[in-house]
Amino acid sequence: MKTVTLKELGQLLGALVKGDETLEITSVATLEDATQDQLSFLANSKYRAQLENSQAGAVLLSEKDAEDYQGNALVLKDPYVGFARIAQLLDTTPKVTSGIHPSAQIDPTAQLGENVAIAANAVVGANVILGNDVQIGAGSVVGEQSIIGSGTCLKANVTVYHNVVVGQDCIFHSASVIGSDGFGYANEKGNWIKIPQTGGVRIGDNVEIGAGTTIDCGALSPTEIHDGVIIDNQVQIAHNCVIGQNTAIAGATFIAGSTTIGKYCILGGGCGIAGHLKIIDGTHVSGSTNITSEIRKPGLYSSATIAMDNKTWRRNTVRFRHLDELFNRVKTIEKKIKD
Repeated sequence: MKTVTLKELGQLLGALVKGDETLEITSVATLEDATQDQLSFLANSKYRAQLENSQAGAVLLSEKDAEDYQGNALVLKDPYVGFARIAQLLDTTPKVTSGIHPSAQIDPTAQLGENVAIAANAVVGANVILGNDVQIGAGSVVGEQSIIGSGTCLKANVTVYHNVVVGQDCIFHSASVIGSDGFGYANEKGNWIKIPQTGGVRIGDNVEIGAGTTIDCGALSPTEIHDGVIIDNQVQIAHNCVIGQNTAIAGATFIAGSTTIGKYCILGGGCGIAGHLKIIDGTHVSGSTNITSEIRKPGLYSSATIAMDNKTWRRNTVRFRHLDELFNRVKTIEKKIKD
């Protein structure tokens, strides 16, 4: 078990240490569950009441919250960011594998960097390039002519199709599929004619892709996921989308083809984004929002209705159908009053 002193953590974060600098911390925990060898944090005022009774050995606090606190503390501007950095330092998540398992199938033309690890029953196709320290989990597949950058980790049962380029230090979680065919068809007299999808996918550095997420390859040019993007579980990104740097996409969001999401955007869970749209940098979208037109001004956008009892919802749904009629009636009345 890794341990680190409060003084060392303070130096790492550039935080002020209050209390016993020699206290050894082994892990992080919530205020409610933490014990004497654990570090907790207060980043949301609604948990302020838990601070008094917390058994945590030390707590990450803002200057304001630290004023009346008598226990051990690390005082810094953003306790939540501090928590994230310390959680990384004390992370005990095991590597997906070490070495190359005898059952792994590696094409002779594949190029493997130093310290590459490939788990049981993984498949590495022809002309694949794996950078240094790449980890390929059990049952994962890397298709022909794909490139995986140094330090990237594919968890178990990840599928990377052919002609996919992945940057450095990425994480792909189980059952994610990168480079599957885009939904491209032509219709001839009622019959669907498949259009081969040959554009591939290009993924930048430090990208994390959640479990069960699918990113389709481009039709002719690649689908692009830029540096620092984080994507939650069960997300669908269709062919030729472009996701800008450091954008975050929460679970069960669906983005139709050829849509461009700007930099530093945040899309809440369960959103539906229509195709061939552009969403400007810095846009925030609430969960369950449907976007059917371009967003050209950054801000917070929402469209989901609040939950209500079914009887009220059914009544309001009927009324919604008459909204245009009601608008025209009010407009007519206003005109008569004005005249």
